[in-house]
Amino acid sequence: MPINETPVSKTDLLRRRLLDWRGRIRGMVPFASGVLATLLALVLFSFLFPANQLTEVEVNDAIANAMASATPRPPDAVRVYQVVQPSIVYIEAKFAGEDGKSSGGLGTGVIINDTADIVTSLHVVQDALEIQVTFADGTHSEALIVSQAPEQDLAVLRAVTPPELFVPATLGNPGAMRVGDDVFVVGNPYGLYSSLSAGVISGFGRTFQPTGTDLVLEGLIQFDAAANPGNSGGPLLDRNGRVIGIVTGLVNPGVGNFFVGVGFAVPINNAAAGGRGSPPY
Repeated sequence: MPINETPVSKTDLLRRRLLDWRGRIRGMVPFASGVLATLLALVLFSFLFPANQLTEVEVNDAIANAMASATPRPPDAVRVYQVVQPSIVYIEAKFAGEDGKSSGGLGTGVIINDTADIVTSLHVVQDALEIQVTFADGTHSEALIVSQAPEQDLAVLRAVTPPELFVPATLGNPGAMRVGDDVFVVGNPYGLYSSLSAGVISGFGRTFQPTGTDLVLEGLIQFDAAANPGNSGGPLLDRNGRVIGIVTGLVNPGVGNFFVGVGFAVPINNAAAGGRGSPPY
């Protein structure tokens, strides 16, 4: 025998539902506006059409739909970081220094394929006596340069002992991006592992000559997400966490390497061909 839904006064019903939901809505400020708008619409409906009756089921359904539609997606920056962080690699390079003493350098890399190959900027590892990489799971390994493109300052590294489990990054399409699109940089600035910064694309087709070199890099993506020493070789990402470029240099008008809002990245489609370019950070 079907259960009868007993009509109730909309005013009484809404009063009960408001008391029930009041506590739930508190603490949900980002979502509350949509729910309250629905409740307000129901109240207005009851005054404008007093002869009509709403069942409790109908009111419950209306509130449930409002709550579902009011639930926001996670912020882009949060999603981007969660997607790419397992693919980020910390790079340490040891170089021959003066008086026989060695010096060290830091950079970033990103895993790009199922064999755990790492793309980075060539200037991070060029002429290094030793290269050490640390993966997201904490695995440490020596690494070797297996491919390089000096004209783009790009290098591909391969770990001698890669981790058993790793996550290659997803490559994006720089050609689908526009000036003003959101972008993100994840890297190791000043040795601060896996740090995130956000900005926008400022331009395409830029030319950049690293200080103290004859190298001229062309076709670069300009961005304003913060990049500092240690970010070099790390990924430039779209809002879905896909790699659209490799951070390669920054404009530095003063003494010392610090970010002034103009960074450059080699488009990832160029990197896929094998190179990258920029001054050592």
